[in-house]
Amino acid sequence: MASPAESAAPQQPLFRAVASSTRQIHQLLKCISFTAKVHVQLTRDGIRFAVDHSRVMQGVAFLDKTLFTSYTLNIPDEAEHLPAFQTNLAALLEALQIFGATDVAARAAKAEAETYRSNLRNYRPDAFNHQNLGVPGTCCIVYEEDGAPLSIILEETGVKTQCNMVTYTPESTPDIPFDRDDLSFKIITQGRWLLDALSELAPMAPARITIAASPDAPFLSISSGGGLGSAGVDFSNSRDLLETFSVRQHWVQSFKFDFIKSASEAMRIASKVSFRGDSQGVLSLQFLVEVEGSTMSFLDFRFVPYITQEDEEAVSEDDDD
Repeated sequence: MASPAESAAPQQPLFRAVASSTRQIHQLLKCISFTAKVHVQLTRDGIRFAVDHSRVMQGVAFLDKTLFTSYTLNIPDEAEHLPAFQTNLAALLEALQIFGATDVAARAAKAEAETYRSNLRNYRPDAFNHQNLGVPGTCCIVYEEDGAPLSIILEETGVKTQCNMVTYTPESTPDIPFDRDDLSFKIITQGRWLLDALSELAPMAPARITIAASPDAPFLSISSGGGLGSAGVDFSNSRDLLETFSVRQHWVQSFKFDFIKSASEAMRIASKVSFRGDSQGVLSLQFLVEVEGSTMSFLDFRFVPYITQEDEEAVSEDDDD
C-alpha cells in the first residue's frame, strides 16, 4: 500500500504559462528596456511588466494571456493581493532570445558596419532569422512560489534550456498620475509617422522636444532645438494622417528628447499610437501592436514634462501665500 507521501499529488506552481514562440514576448519587452529592473505582476488576464525612470518616465507592457497556449495562475478567487516581484530585465531578454543569439549578433555587426543608417529608421527586420522563419520551439514561464526564482524554460528542436532568474521584493513604485477624465487632447495616428518625425529631429542633437496640440493649425507640432540648430514637424488635420483628432484646449509641453526617443522601438512595431495629454501636462503614448494570430497588445508610456516658467511662478506664489 502506497504511503500518503507517495500518493500525494505534486504541488502545482503558483504560475505557469506556455507560449509557442518567444518572438512576441521578446519584441514587446524590448520596447521598455530602458531600465535595469522590471516590476512584474501576475494577473488572471495576463502579465504586467512595468519600468520606471526616476519617476519622470514610465513604460508598461501587458502580455495578454491570449499570447500563450496555456496560462495558469493558482491563487484563490478571493485573494486580495496578486503575485508581484522585480527581476533583471536585461537578463530576462537574454534568456528569451538564447536560440536567436547568433541572429542578434549578426544584425548588430551589420549595423555597426553601416554607420550611415539611422537607428531610428532601421525598420527592416531580417527575413531570414530563426524567429521570422518560424523555427519550432516552446517557451515555458514558471514561478513556483513567492520569493522563488523566475524560470524560463526553452525547448527547440530537441534542445531544452532552463534559465532561473533571481526575483526581488517589489519596491513601491506607483504609476505616474495621468487623469483620463481631464484630457486636453487625444490624437491617434500611425506609429511610423511619429518615428519619422523623431528621425527628422534627431540630427540636431536636441536636449528637449516640445509637443504642441491645438484646435487650429498647426494642429500637432513636434519641434526641438540643439547645438546643431532647430527643427520642427507639423501634422495637418487630415484623415490620412490623423485618424482621431480631439483637442479641448491648446496644450504645449517640453520633455527630454532621450526619454521620448526611448519609445522608438514601440513606434517601429506599432500600427497605431494614441497621443494624450492631461491638464497637468503629463504625456501618454499608448501603442497598439498587432501580433501573430490577430492578437492585440498594448504598450503604454507616460512622461512628466519640464517645469515651465509659468509653473515656477505659480509654485512661488503658493509658497508666498
